[in-house]
Formats: sequence, structure tokens, C-alpha cells
Amino acid sequence: MNFDFSDELKHVRDHARGFLAGECPPSLVRRSLDGDEAYSATLWKEIAALGWVGAAIPEAYGGAGLGYEGLCVLAEEIGRAVAPVPFGSCAYLAAEAILLAGTEAQKREFLPGLADGSTIGCFALAEGNGNPSPTAIRARVTNGELTGVKWPVADGGIADIAIIAARDDADEIGLYLVRCRAIDRKTLRTVDPTRDQSRFDCDEVPAEKLPAATGWDAVQRLMDRAAILFAFEQVGGADASLEMAKKYAMERFAFGRPIGSFQAIKHKLTDVYVALELARSNAYYGAWALTADAAELPLAAATARVSATDAFHIASKENIQTHGGVGFTWAFDCHLYYRRSKQLGLRLGGAPFWKNRLVDLIETRNAA
Repeated sequence: MNFDFSDELKHVRDHARGFLAGECPPSLVRRSLDGDEAYSATLWKEIAALGWVGAAIPEAYGGAGLGYEGLCVLAEEIGRAVAPVPFGSCAYLAAEAILLAGTEAQKREFLPGLADGSTIGCFALAEGNGNPSPTAIRARVTNGELTGVKWPVADGGIADIAIIAARDDADEIGLYLVRCRAIDRKTLRTVDPTRDQSRFDCDEVPAEKLPAATGWDAVQRLMDRAAILFAFEQVGGADASLEMAKKYAMERFAFGRPIGSFQAIKHKLTDVYVALELARSNAYYGAWALTADAAELPLAAATARVSATDAFHIASKENIQTHGGVGFTWAFDCHLYYRRSKQLGLRLGGAPFWKNRLVDLIETRNAA
């Protein structure tokens, strides 16, 4: 079985990498980091015009129809560039939730705007600290009006619509679509200001149910699919961190020789390479499972998520260590990747949540 991407998708990847290398330099990322802008609206418009946001959205709804493998390829390049855009919130979560659980009318109303970038979406699941679980969902919808608190909500401060997990009067969990202008939103300070994080305070906000999929299983299915795409972002960030560390190790001299020639540095970068290749293999398997909507998708998602989180953390940390004292400074770009690794590592639950899910899925499979 060949899990590699086709030549066409490799061409898409190369084009995306070249585009982001020119249009998303570290100086652009730093504008969000410095607080000058919540995200790069200019880059977002350019990405949307190229059809990236709608890569997995069918052409009937205004998308590019590249499929999930195409979206995985693009996600890796977004991660490599640490692009300050709400790509994941729109493409992996909001659009995917509507595709999975929305009615035909809802798909025709909202997906074209998400595909062309004119509508920014987000996903509001968490209600404070802690990993995702059905018992943590306390927001409630009564008579079509949502009341509750959601935080942190990634890209919530810049979103036009939000997909919110909440309970109805029958205490059943479902996904609801809310227009963000009706929500009281507050910006939260986080370790990675290049990705907006907000708090939603909802008081009888009009909410529209996505009725095609309900219950916690629907939420978990959305999370599994998004986990594979976030894993590709993490793989891209880890790869860029390794390349940055390798380049510095070959250029920085100590005692008359490149520091990359010393065994301590070699061992560090070798450990990063091994973790990265493991994560890449698992992400590729996840891409197959996502494209095929295979029965193995939950297991593939948990595996990809765990290994990619670990790889990005190790790569971004060792990149700083390889740079030595200057690696900790604001002037160098190492911290951009370390911040992003921390932020992505907590999206949709931290590593312990996905490790426990992986163990549970393996135990269930072995018991069958």
C-alpha cells in the first residue's frame, strides 16, 4: 500500500511552500506577535483566492474539490510557515462541522463564504481548563437560544460564525451555529498571540442546530478528523524547526569547527529527526484514513496527534537549545515555533487526552 502523495499533490505542496516563503516571512508573523494585528488579513485573502481554505469543500458548495489529501498537504505548509491566519478554525473545524452535521440548506448558505475566505469560522468546545469530555459541556440551548461560557476559543475574536457544542432541553449534546456578532467576546492573552484566543459569554444568543449528527460521538468524530489535519501542521512546524537548527549548527563555529560536528548536537538533531519521521508516517496514514473515511480513522487520528505533538515539542525545544544563548532571545525566530508548538499541542485536548484515547481504542480493538 502506497501512502505517499500523488505527483499532482506534491506540485501543490511545492507551490504552497514557495508562495508562503515569499508572502509569509517571519516579519509578517511578528506583526501579530507584537500585537499590531490579530491575524494577517492580506495573507488570508491571498490564501483564500488560491482556493486553499476550500480545498476539501466540494465544488458544489464553492470549494476547490482537492479532497482531504490536498488539505493535508496545505496544512503542513501552513505549519511550516507558522502562518498567522485562521486556517485550521475555518478549514478543519467550521467547514468540516457543517459538512458532517449541517443540512443541505446550511451547507449552501455557509460553505461558499468559508471557501472564499469572506466568512471566518471557529469552533467553541472548551468551557475552561481541562480536556474535552461530555461532562464538561454545560452550555445550553433553550428555544433556539444559547446560554453559556466558552473559552478558550481559537480565532473567536475574528470569527463571523461559530460552531458551538452545547446541550438541548433533553440534555443531548449537539453542534450549533451562531453568528458571532451576537456574542460578548473578550480577547485572552496566551503564549502564542499569532493565533487569536477569545472568551465567549453567551446570553440567550440565537443558535441554529446542525441536526444531521448529534451526541458526543458527533463531536468526537469532528475532533478526530481535525486532529489529523492539525498533526500535519505540527509536522510542518517540526520540519521547519529541524531545518533551522541544522542550518545554524552548520554555520556556527566553536573551537574552529561547526557545532554540528560535535556529538552532543548530532544526538539532539538525530532524536528530532526520528520523532519527526515517526510523526510524518503516522500523519500520512491518517491522511489515508481521512480520505477513505476508514474504520481505522479514530485510531489513526489519535496516533497521528500523539506523535505529531511530541515531534513538534521536541523539535522546537531542541532548535532553541541548538542555538544556545541567542536561541532564547526575541531577535531570533526560534520562539515562533516553540510558541506555536505549545498552542497546537493544546488544541482539542492536550497530549494526555489523546494518549488516553489511543490506549482506549487499542484496548477496544484487542478485546473485539
